[in-house]
Amino acid sequence: MHDGFVDQDVIERTLAAAVAHGGDFAEVFIEDKRNARALLDDGKVEELSSGRDRGAGIRVVVGETTGFAHTADLSEAGLRAAAEAAGAAARGGGGGVRIVPLSRVEAPSPNRVAVLPETVAKAAKVELLQRANEVARAQGALITQVAVSYADSRRRILVANTDGVLASDDQVRSLFSVSCVANADAGMQTGRESVGRPIGFELFDEVDIAELAQRAAQRAITKLRARPAPSGTMPVVIGKGGGGVLFHEACGHGLEADLVKKQASVFAGRTGQKVASELVTLIDDGTMGREWGAFAIDDEGRPAQRNVLIEDGVLVDYMWDGLRARREGRASSGNGRRQSYDVLPMVRMTNTYIANGRTDPADIIADTESGVYVADLGGGQVNTATGDFVFGMTEAYLIENGEITEPIREGNLIGNGPEVLTLIDALGNDFEMGSPGTCGKDGQGVPVGDGTPTLRVTALTVGGTAA
Repeated sequence: MHDGFVDQDVIERTLAAAVAHGGDFAEVFIEDKRNARALLDDGKVEELSSGRDRGAGIRVVVGETTGFAHTADLSEAGLRAAAEAAGAAARGGGGGVRIVPLSRVEAPSPNRVAVLPETVAKAAKVELLQRANEVARAQGALITQVAVSYADSRRRILVANTDGVLASDDQVRSLFSVSCVANADAGMQTGRESVGRPIGFELFDEVDIAELAQRAAQRAITKLRARPAPSGTMPVVIGKGGGGVLFHEACGHGLEADLVKKQASVFAGRTGQKVASELVTLIDDGTMGREWGAFAIDDEGRPAQRNVLIEDGVLVDYMWDGLRARREGRASSGNGRRQSYDVLPMVRMTNTYIANGRTDPADIIADTESGVYVADLGGGQVNTATGDFVFGMTEAYLIENGEITEPIREGNLIGNGPEVLTLIDALGNDFEMGSPGTCGKDGQGVPVGDGTPTLRVTALTVGGTAA
């Protein structure tokens, strides 16, 4: 059951040591993670690497104080030392979190594997990179640069705590992406496509790498003839999948209970209130087995959940981790996640999306006299306390007389997440999840997914360069 981690009786003794001198709650989190990466750039394999990291994080809660210690020594003595250090830190009082890092023993891994997963030859991974590179370059002389990357990981975790929880998970993820640069007299443009699933190398039996590379190259070439984006406030139609990141960043973070508790969210104290158009149902779902943010248990041992956050425009609930849920006398929503064993878990999203609507997306476009159609959004900045955001449009087009016409470039979407939720007046029936992502929060990154059907926002500010 424990996949060779640590015997159950050792874990029980470790928890006992953690609360031996007083403690309301103690938890042991053990992790063994392997990863592999391959990168081809300018026709050459630039990187082919693998790594492994394993260790344990132990936390003890006394009142409002959390003590935390971590160690790479998974022997009983090493775990006991970490447990006692965490317990002592928690009993120090004063509230807040007091982290006690233990000195890490550097020792060679007994199991250095050059290729992951072990069943797949290195040559097979390199062959994928080369195939994608060839197809992308075959799209024409306008394609001047191609970078292709492959990554896989296997993360085994075990969680035990003084509530009697003993849970484990074996998380495998595979990721592939193609980035292309196209050059012409009009300048340089980029196109990127990526695919990722929480499965193994079988991903490449399901995904056509050649088609992925072709799309990335054609996106870059199409943008060469793009006109400068307009400026001003106008209707914006966001295409299926591609706009999910906006709602993840501008709305999702504000529904995380830790930010709500700090009053760092515009949604604080608003459960039961109308916060969005009645068309909008916003869901966070860690049980979506094929999506990037899926898992069996979160990093506190809670089974993944499907959590409705906003239903028909009304705020129903927030996302919760175990610690904040305990203080509220409720159950965790399965959103306690951490980047690795040496940091504390916090409230994090999994797969966050706006549920499907009923309108044909073609009708949404036809019903929009003029505006902007955004097929894909890039990076952005968000103030979670206010919901104000700026996002770059990586693929966008003009809407003129109810039709999608010319591609546009160099534009941003500027607005306020909670306000955007209220301004959605059309929702398509073509729901799709977007590209796999990594969500950063307080220095920790975790895999997440996001998605939307096609939708229309009645008024968004487009920051373009067109006069």
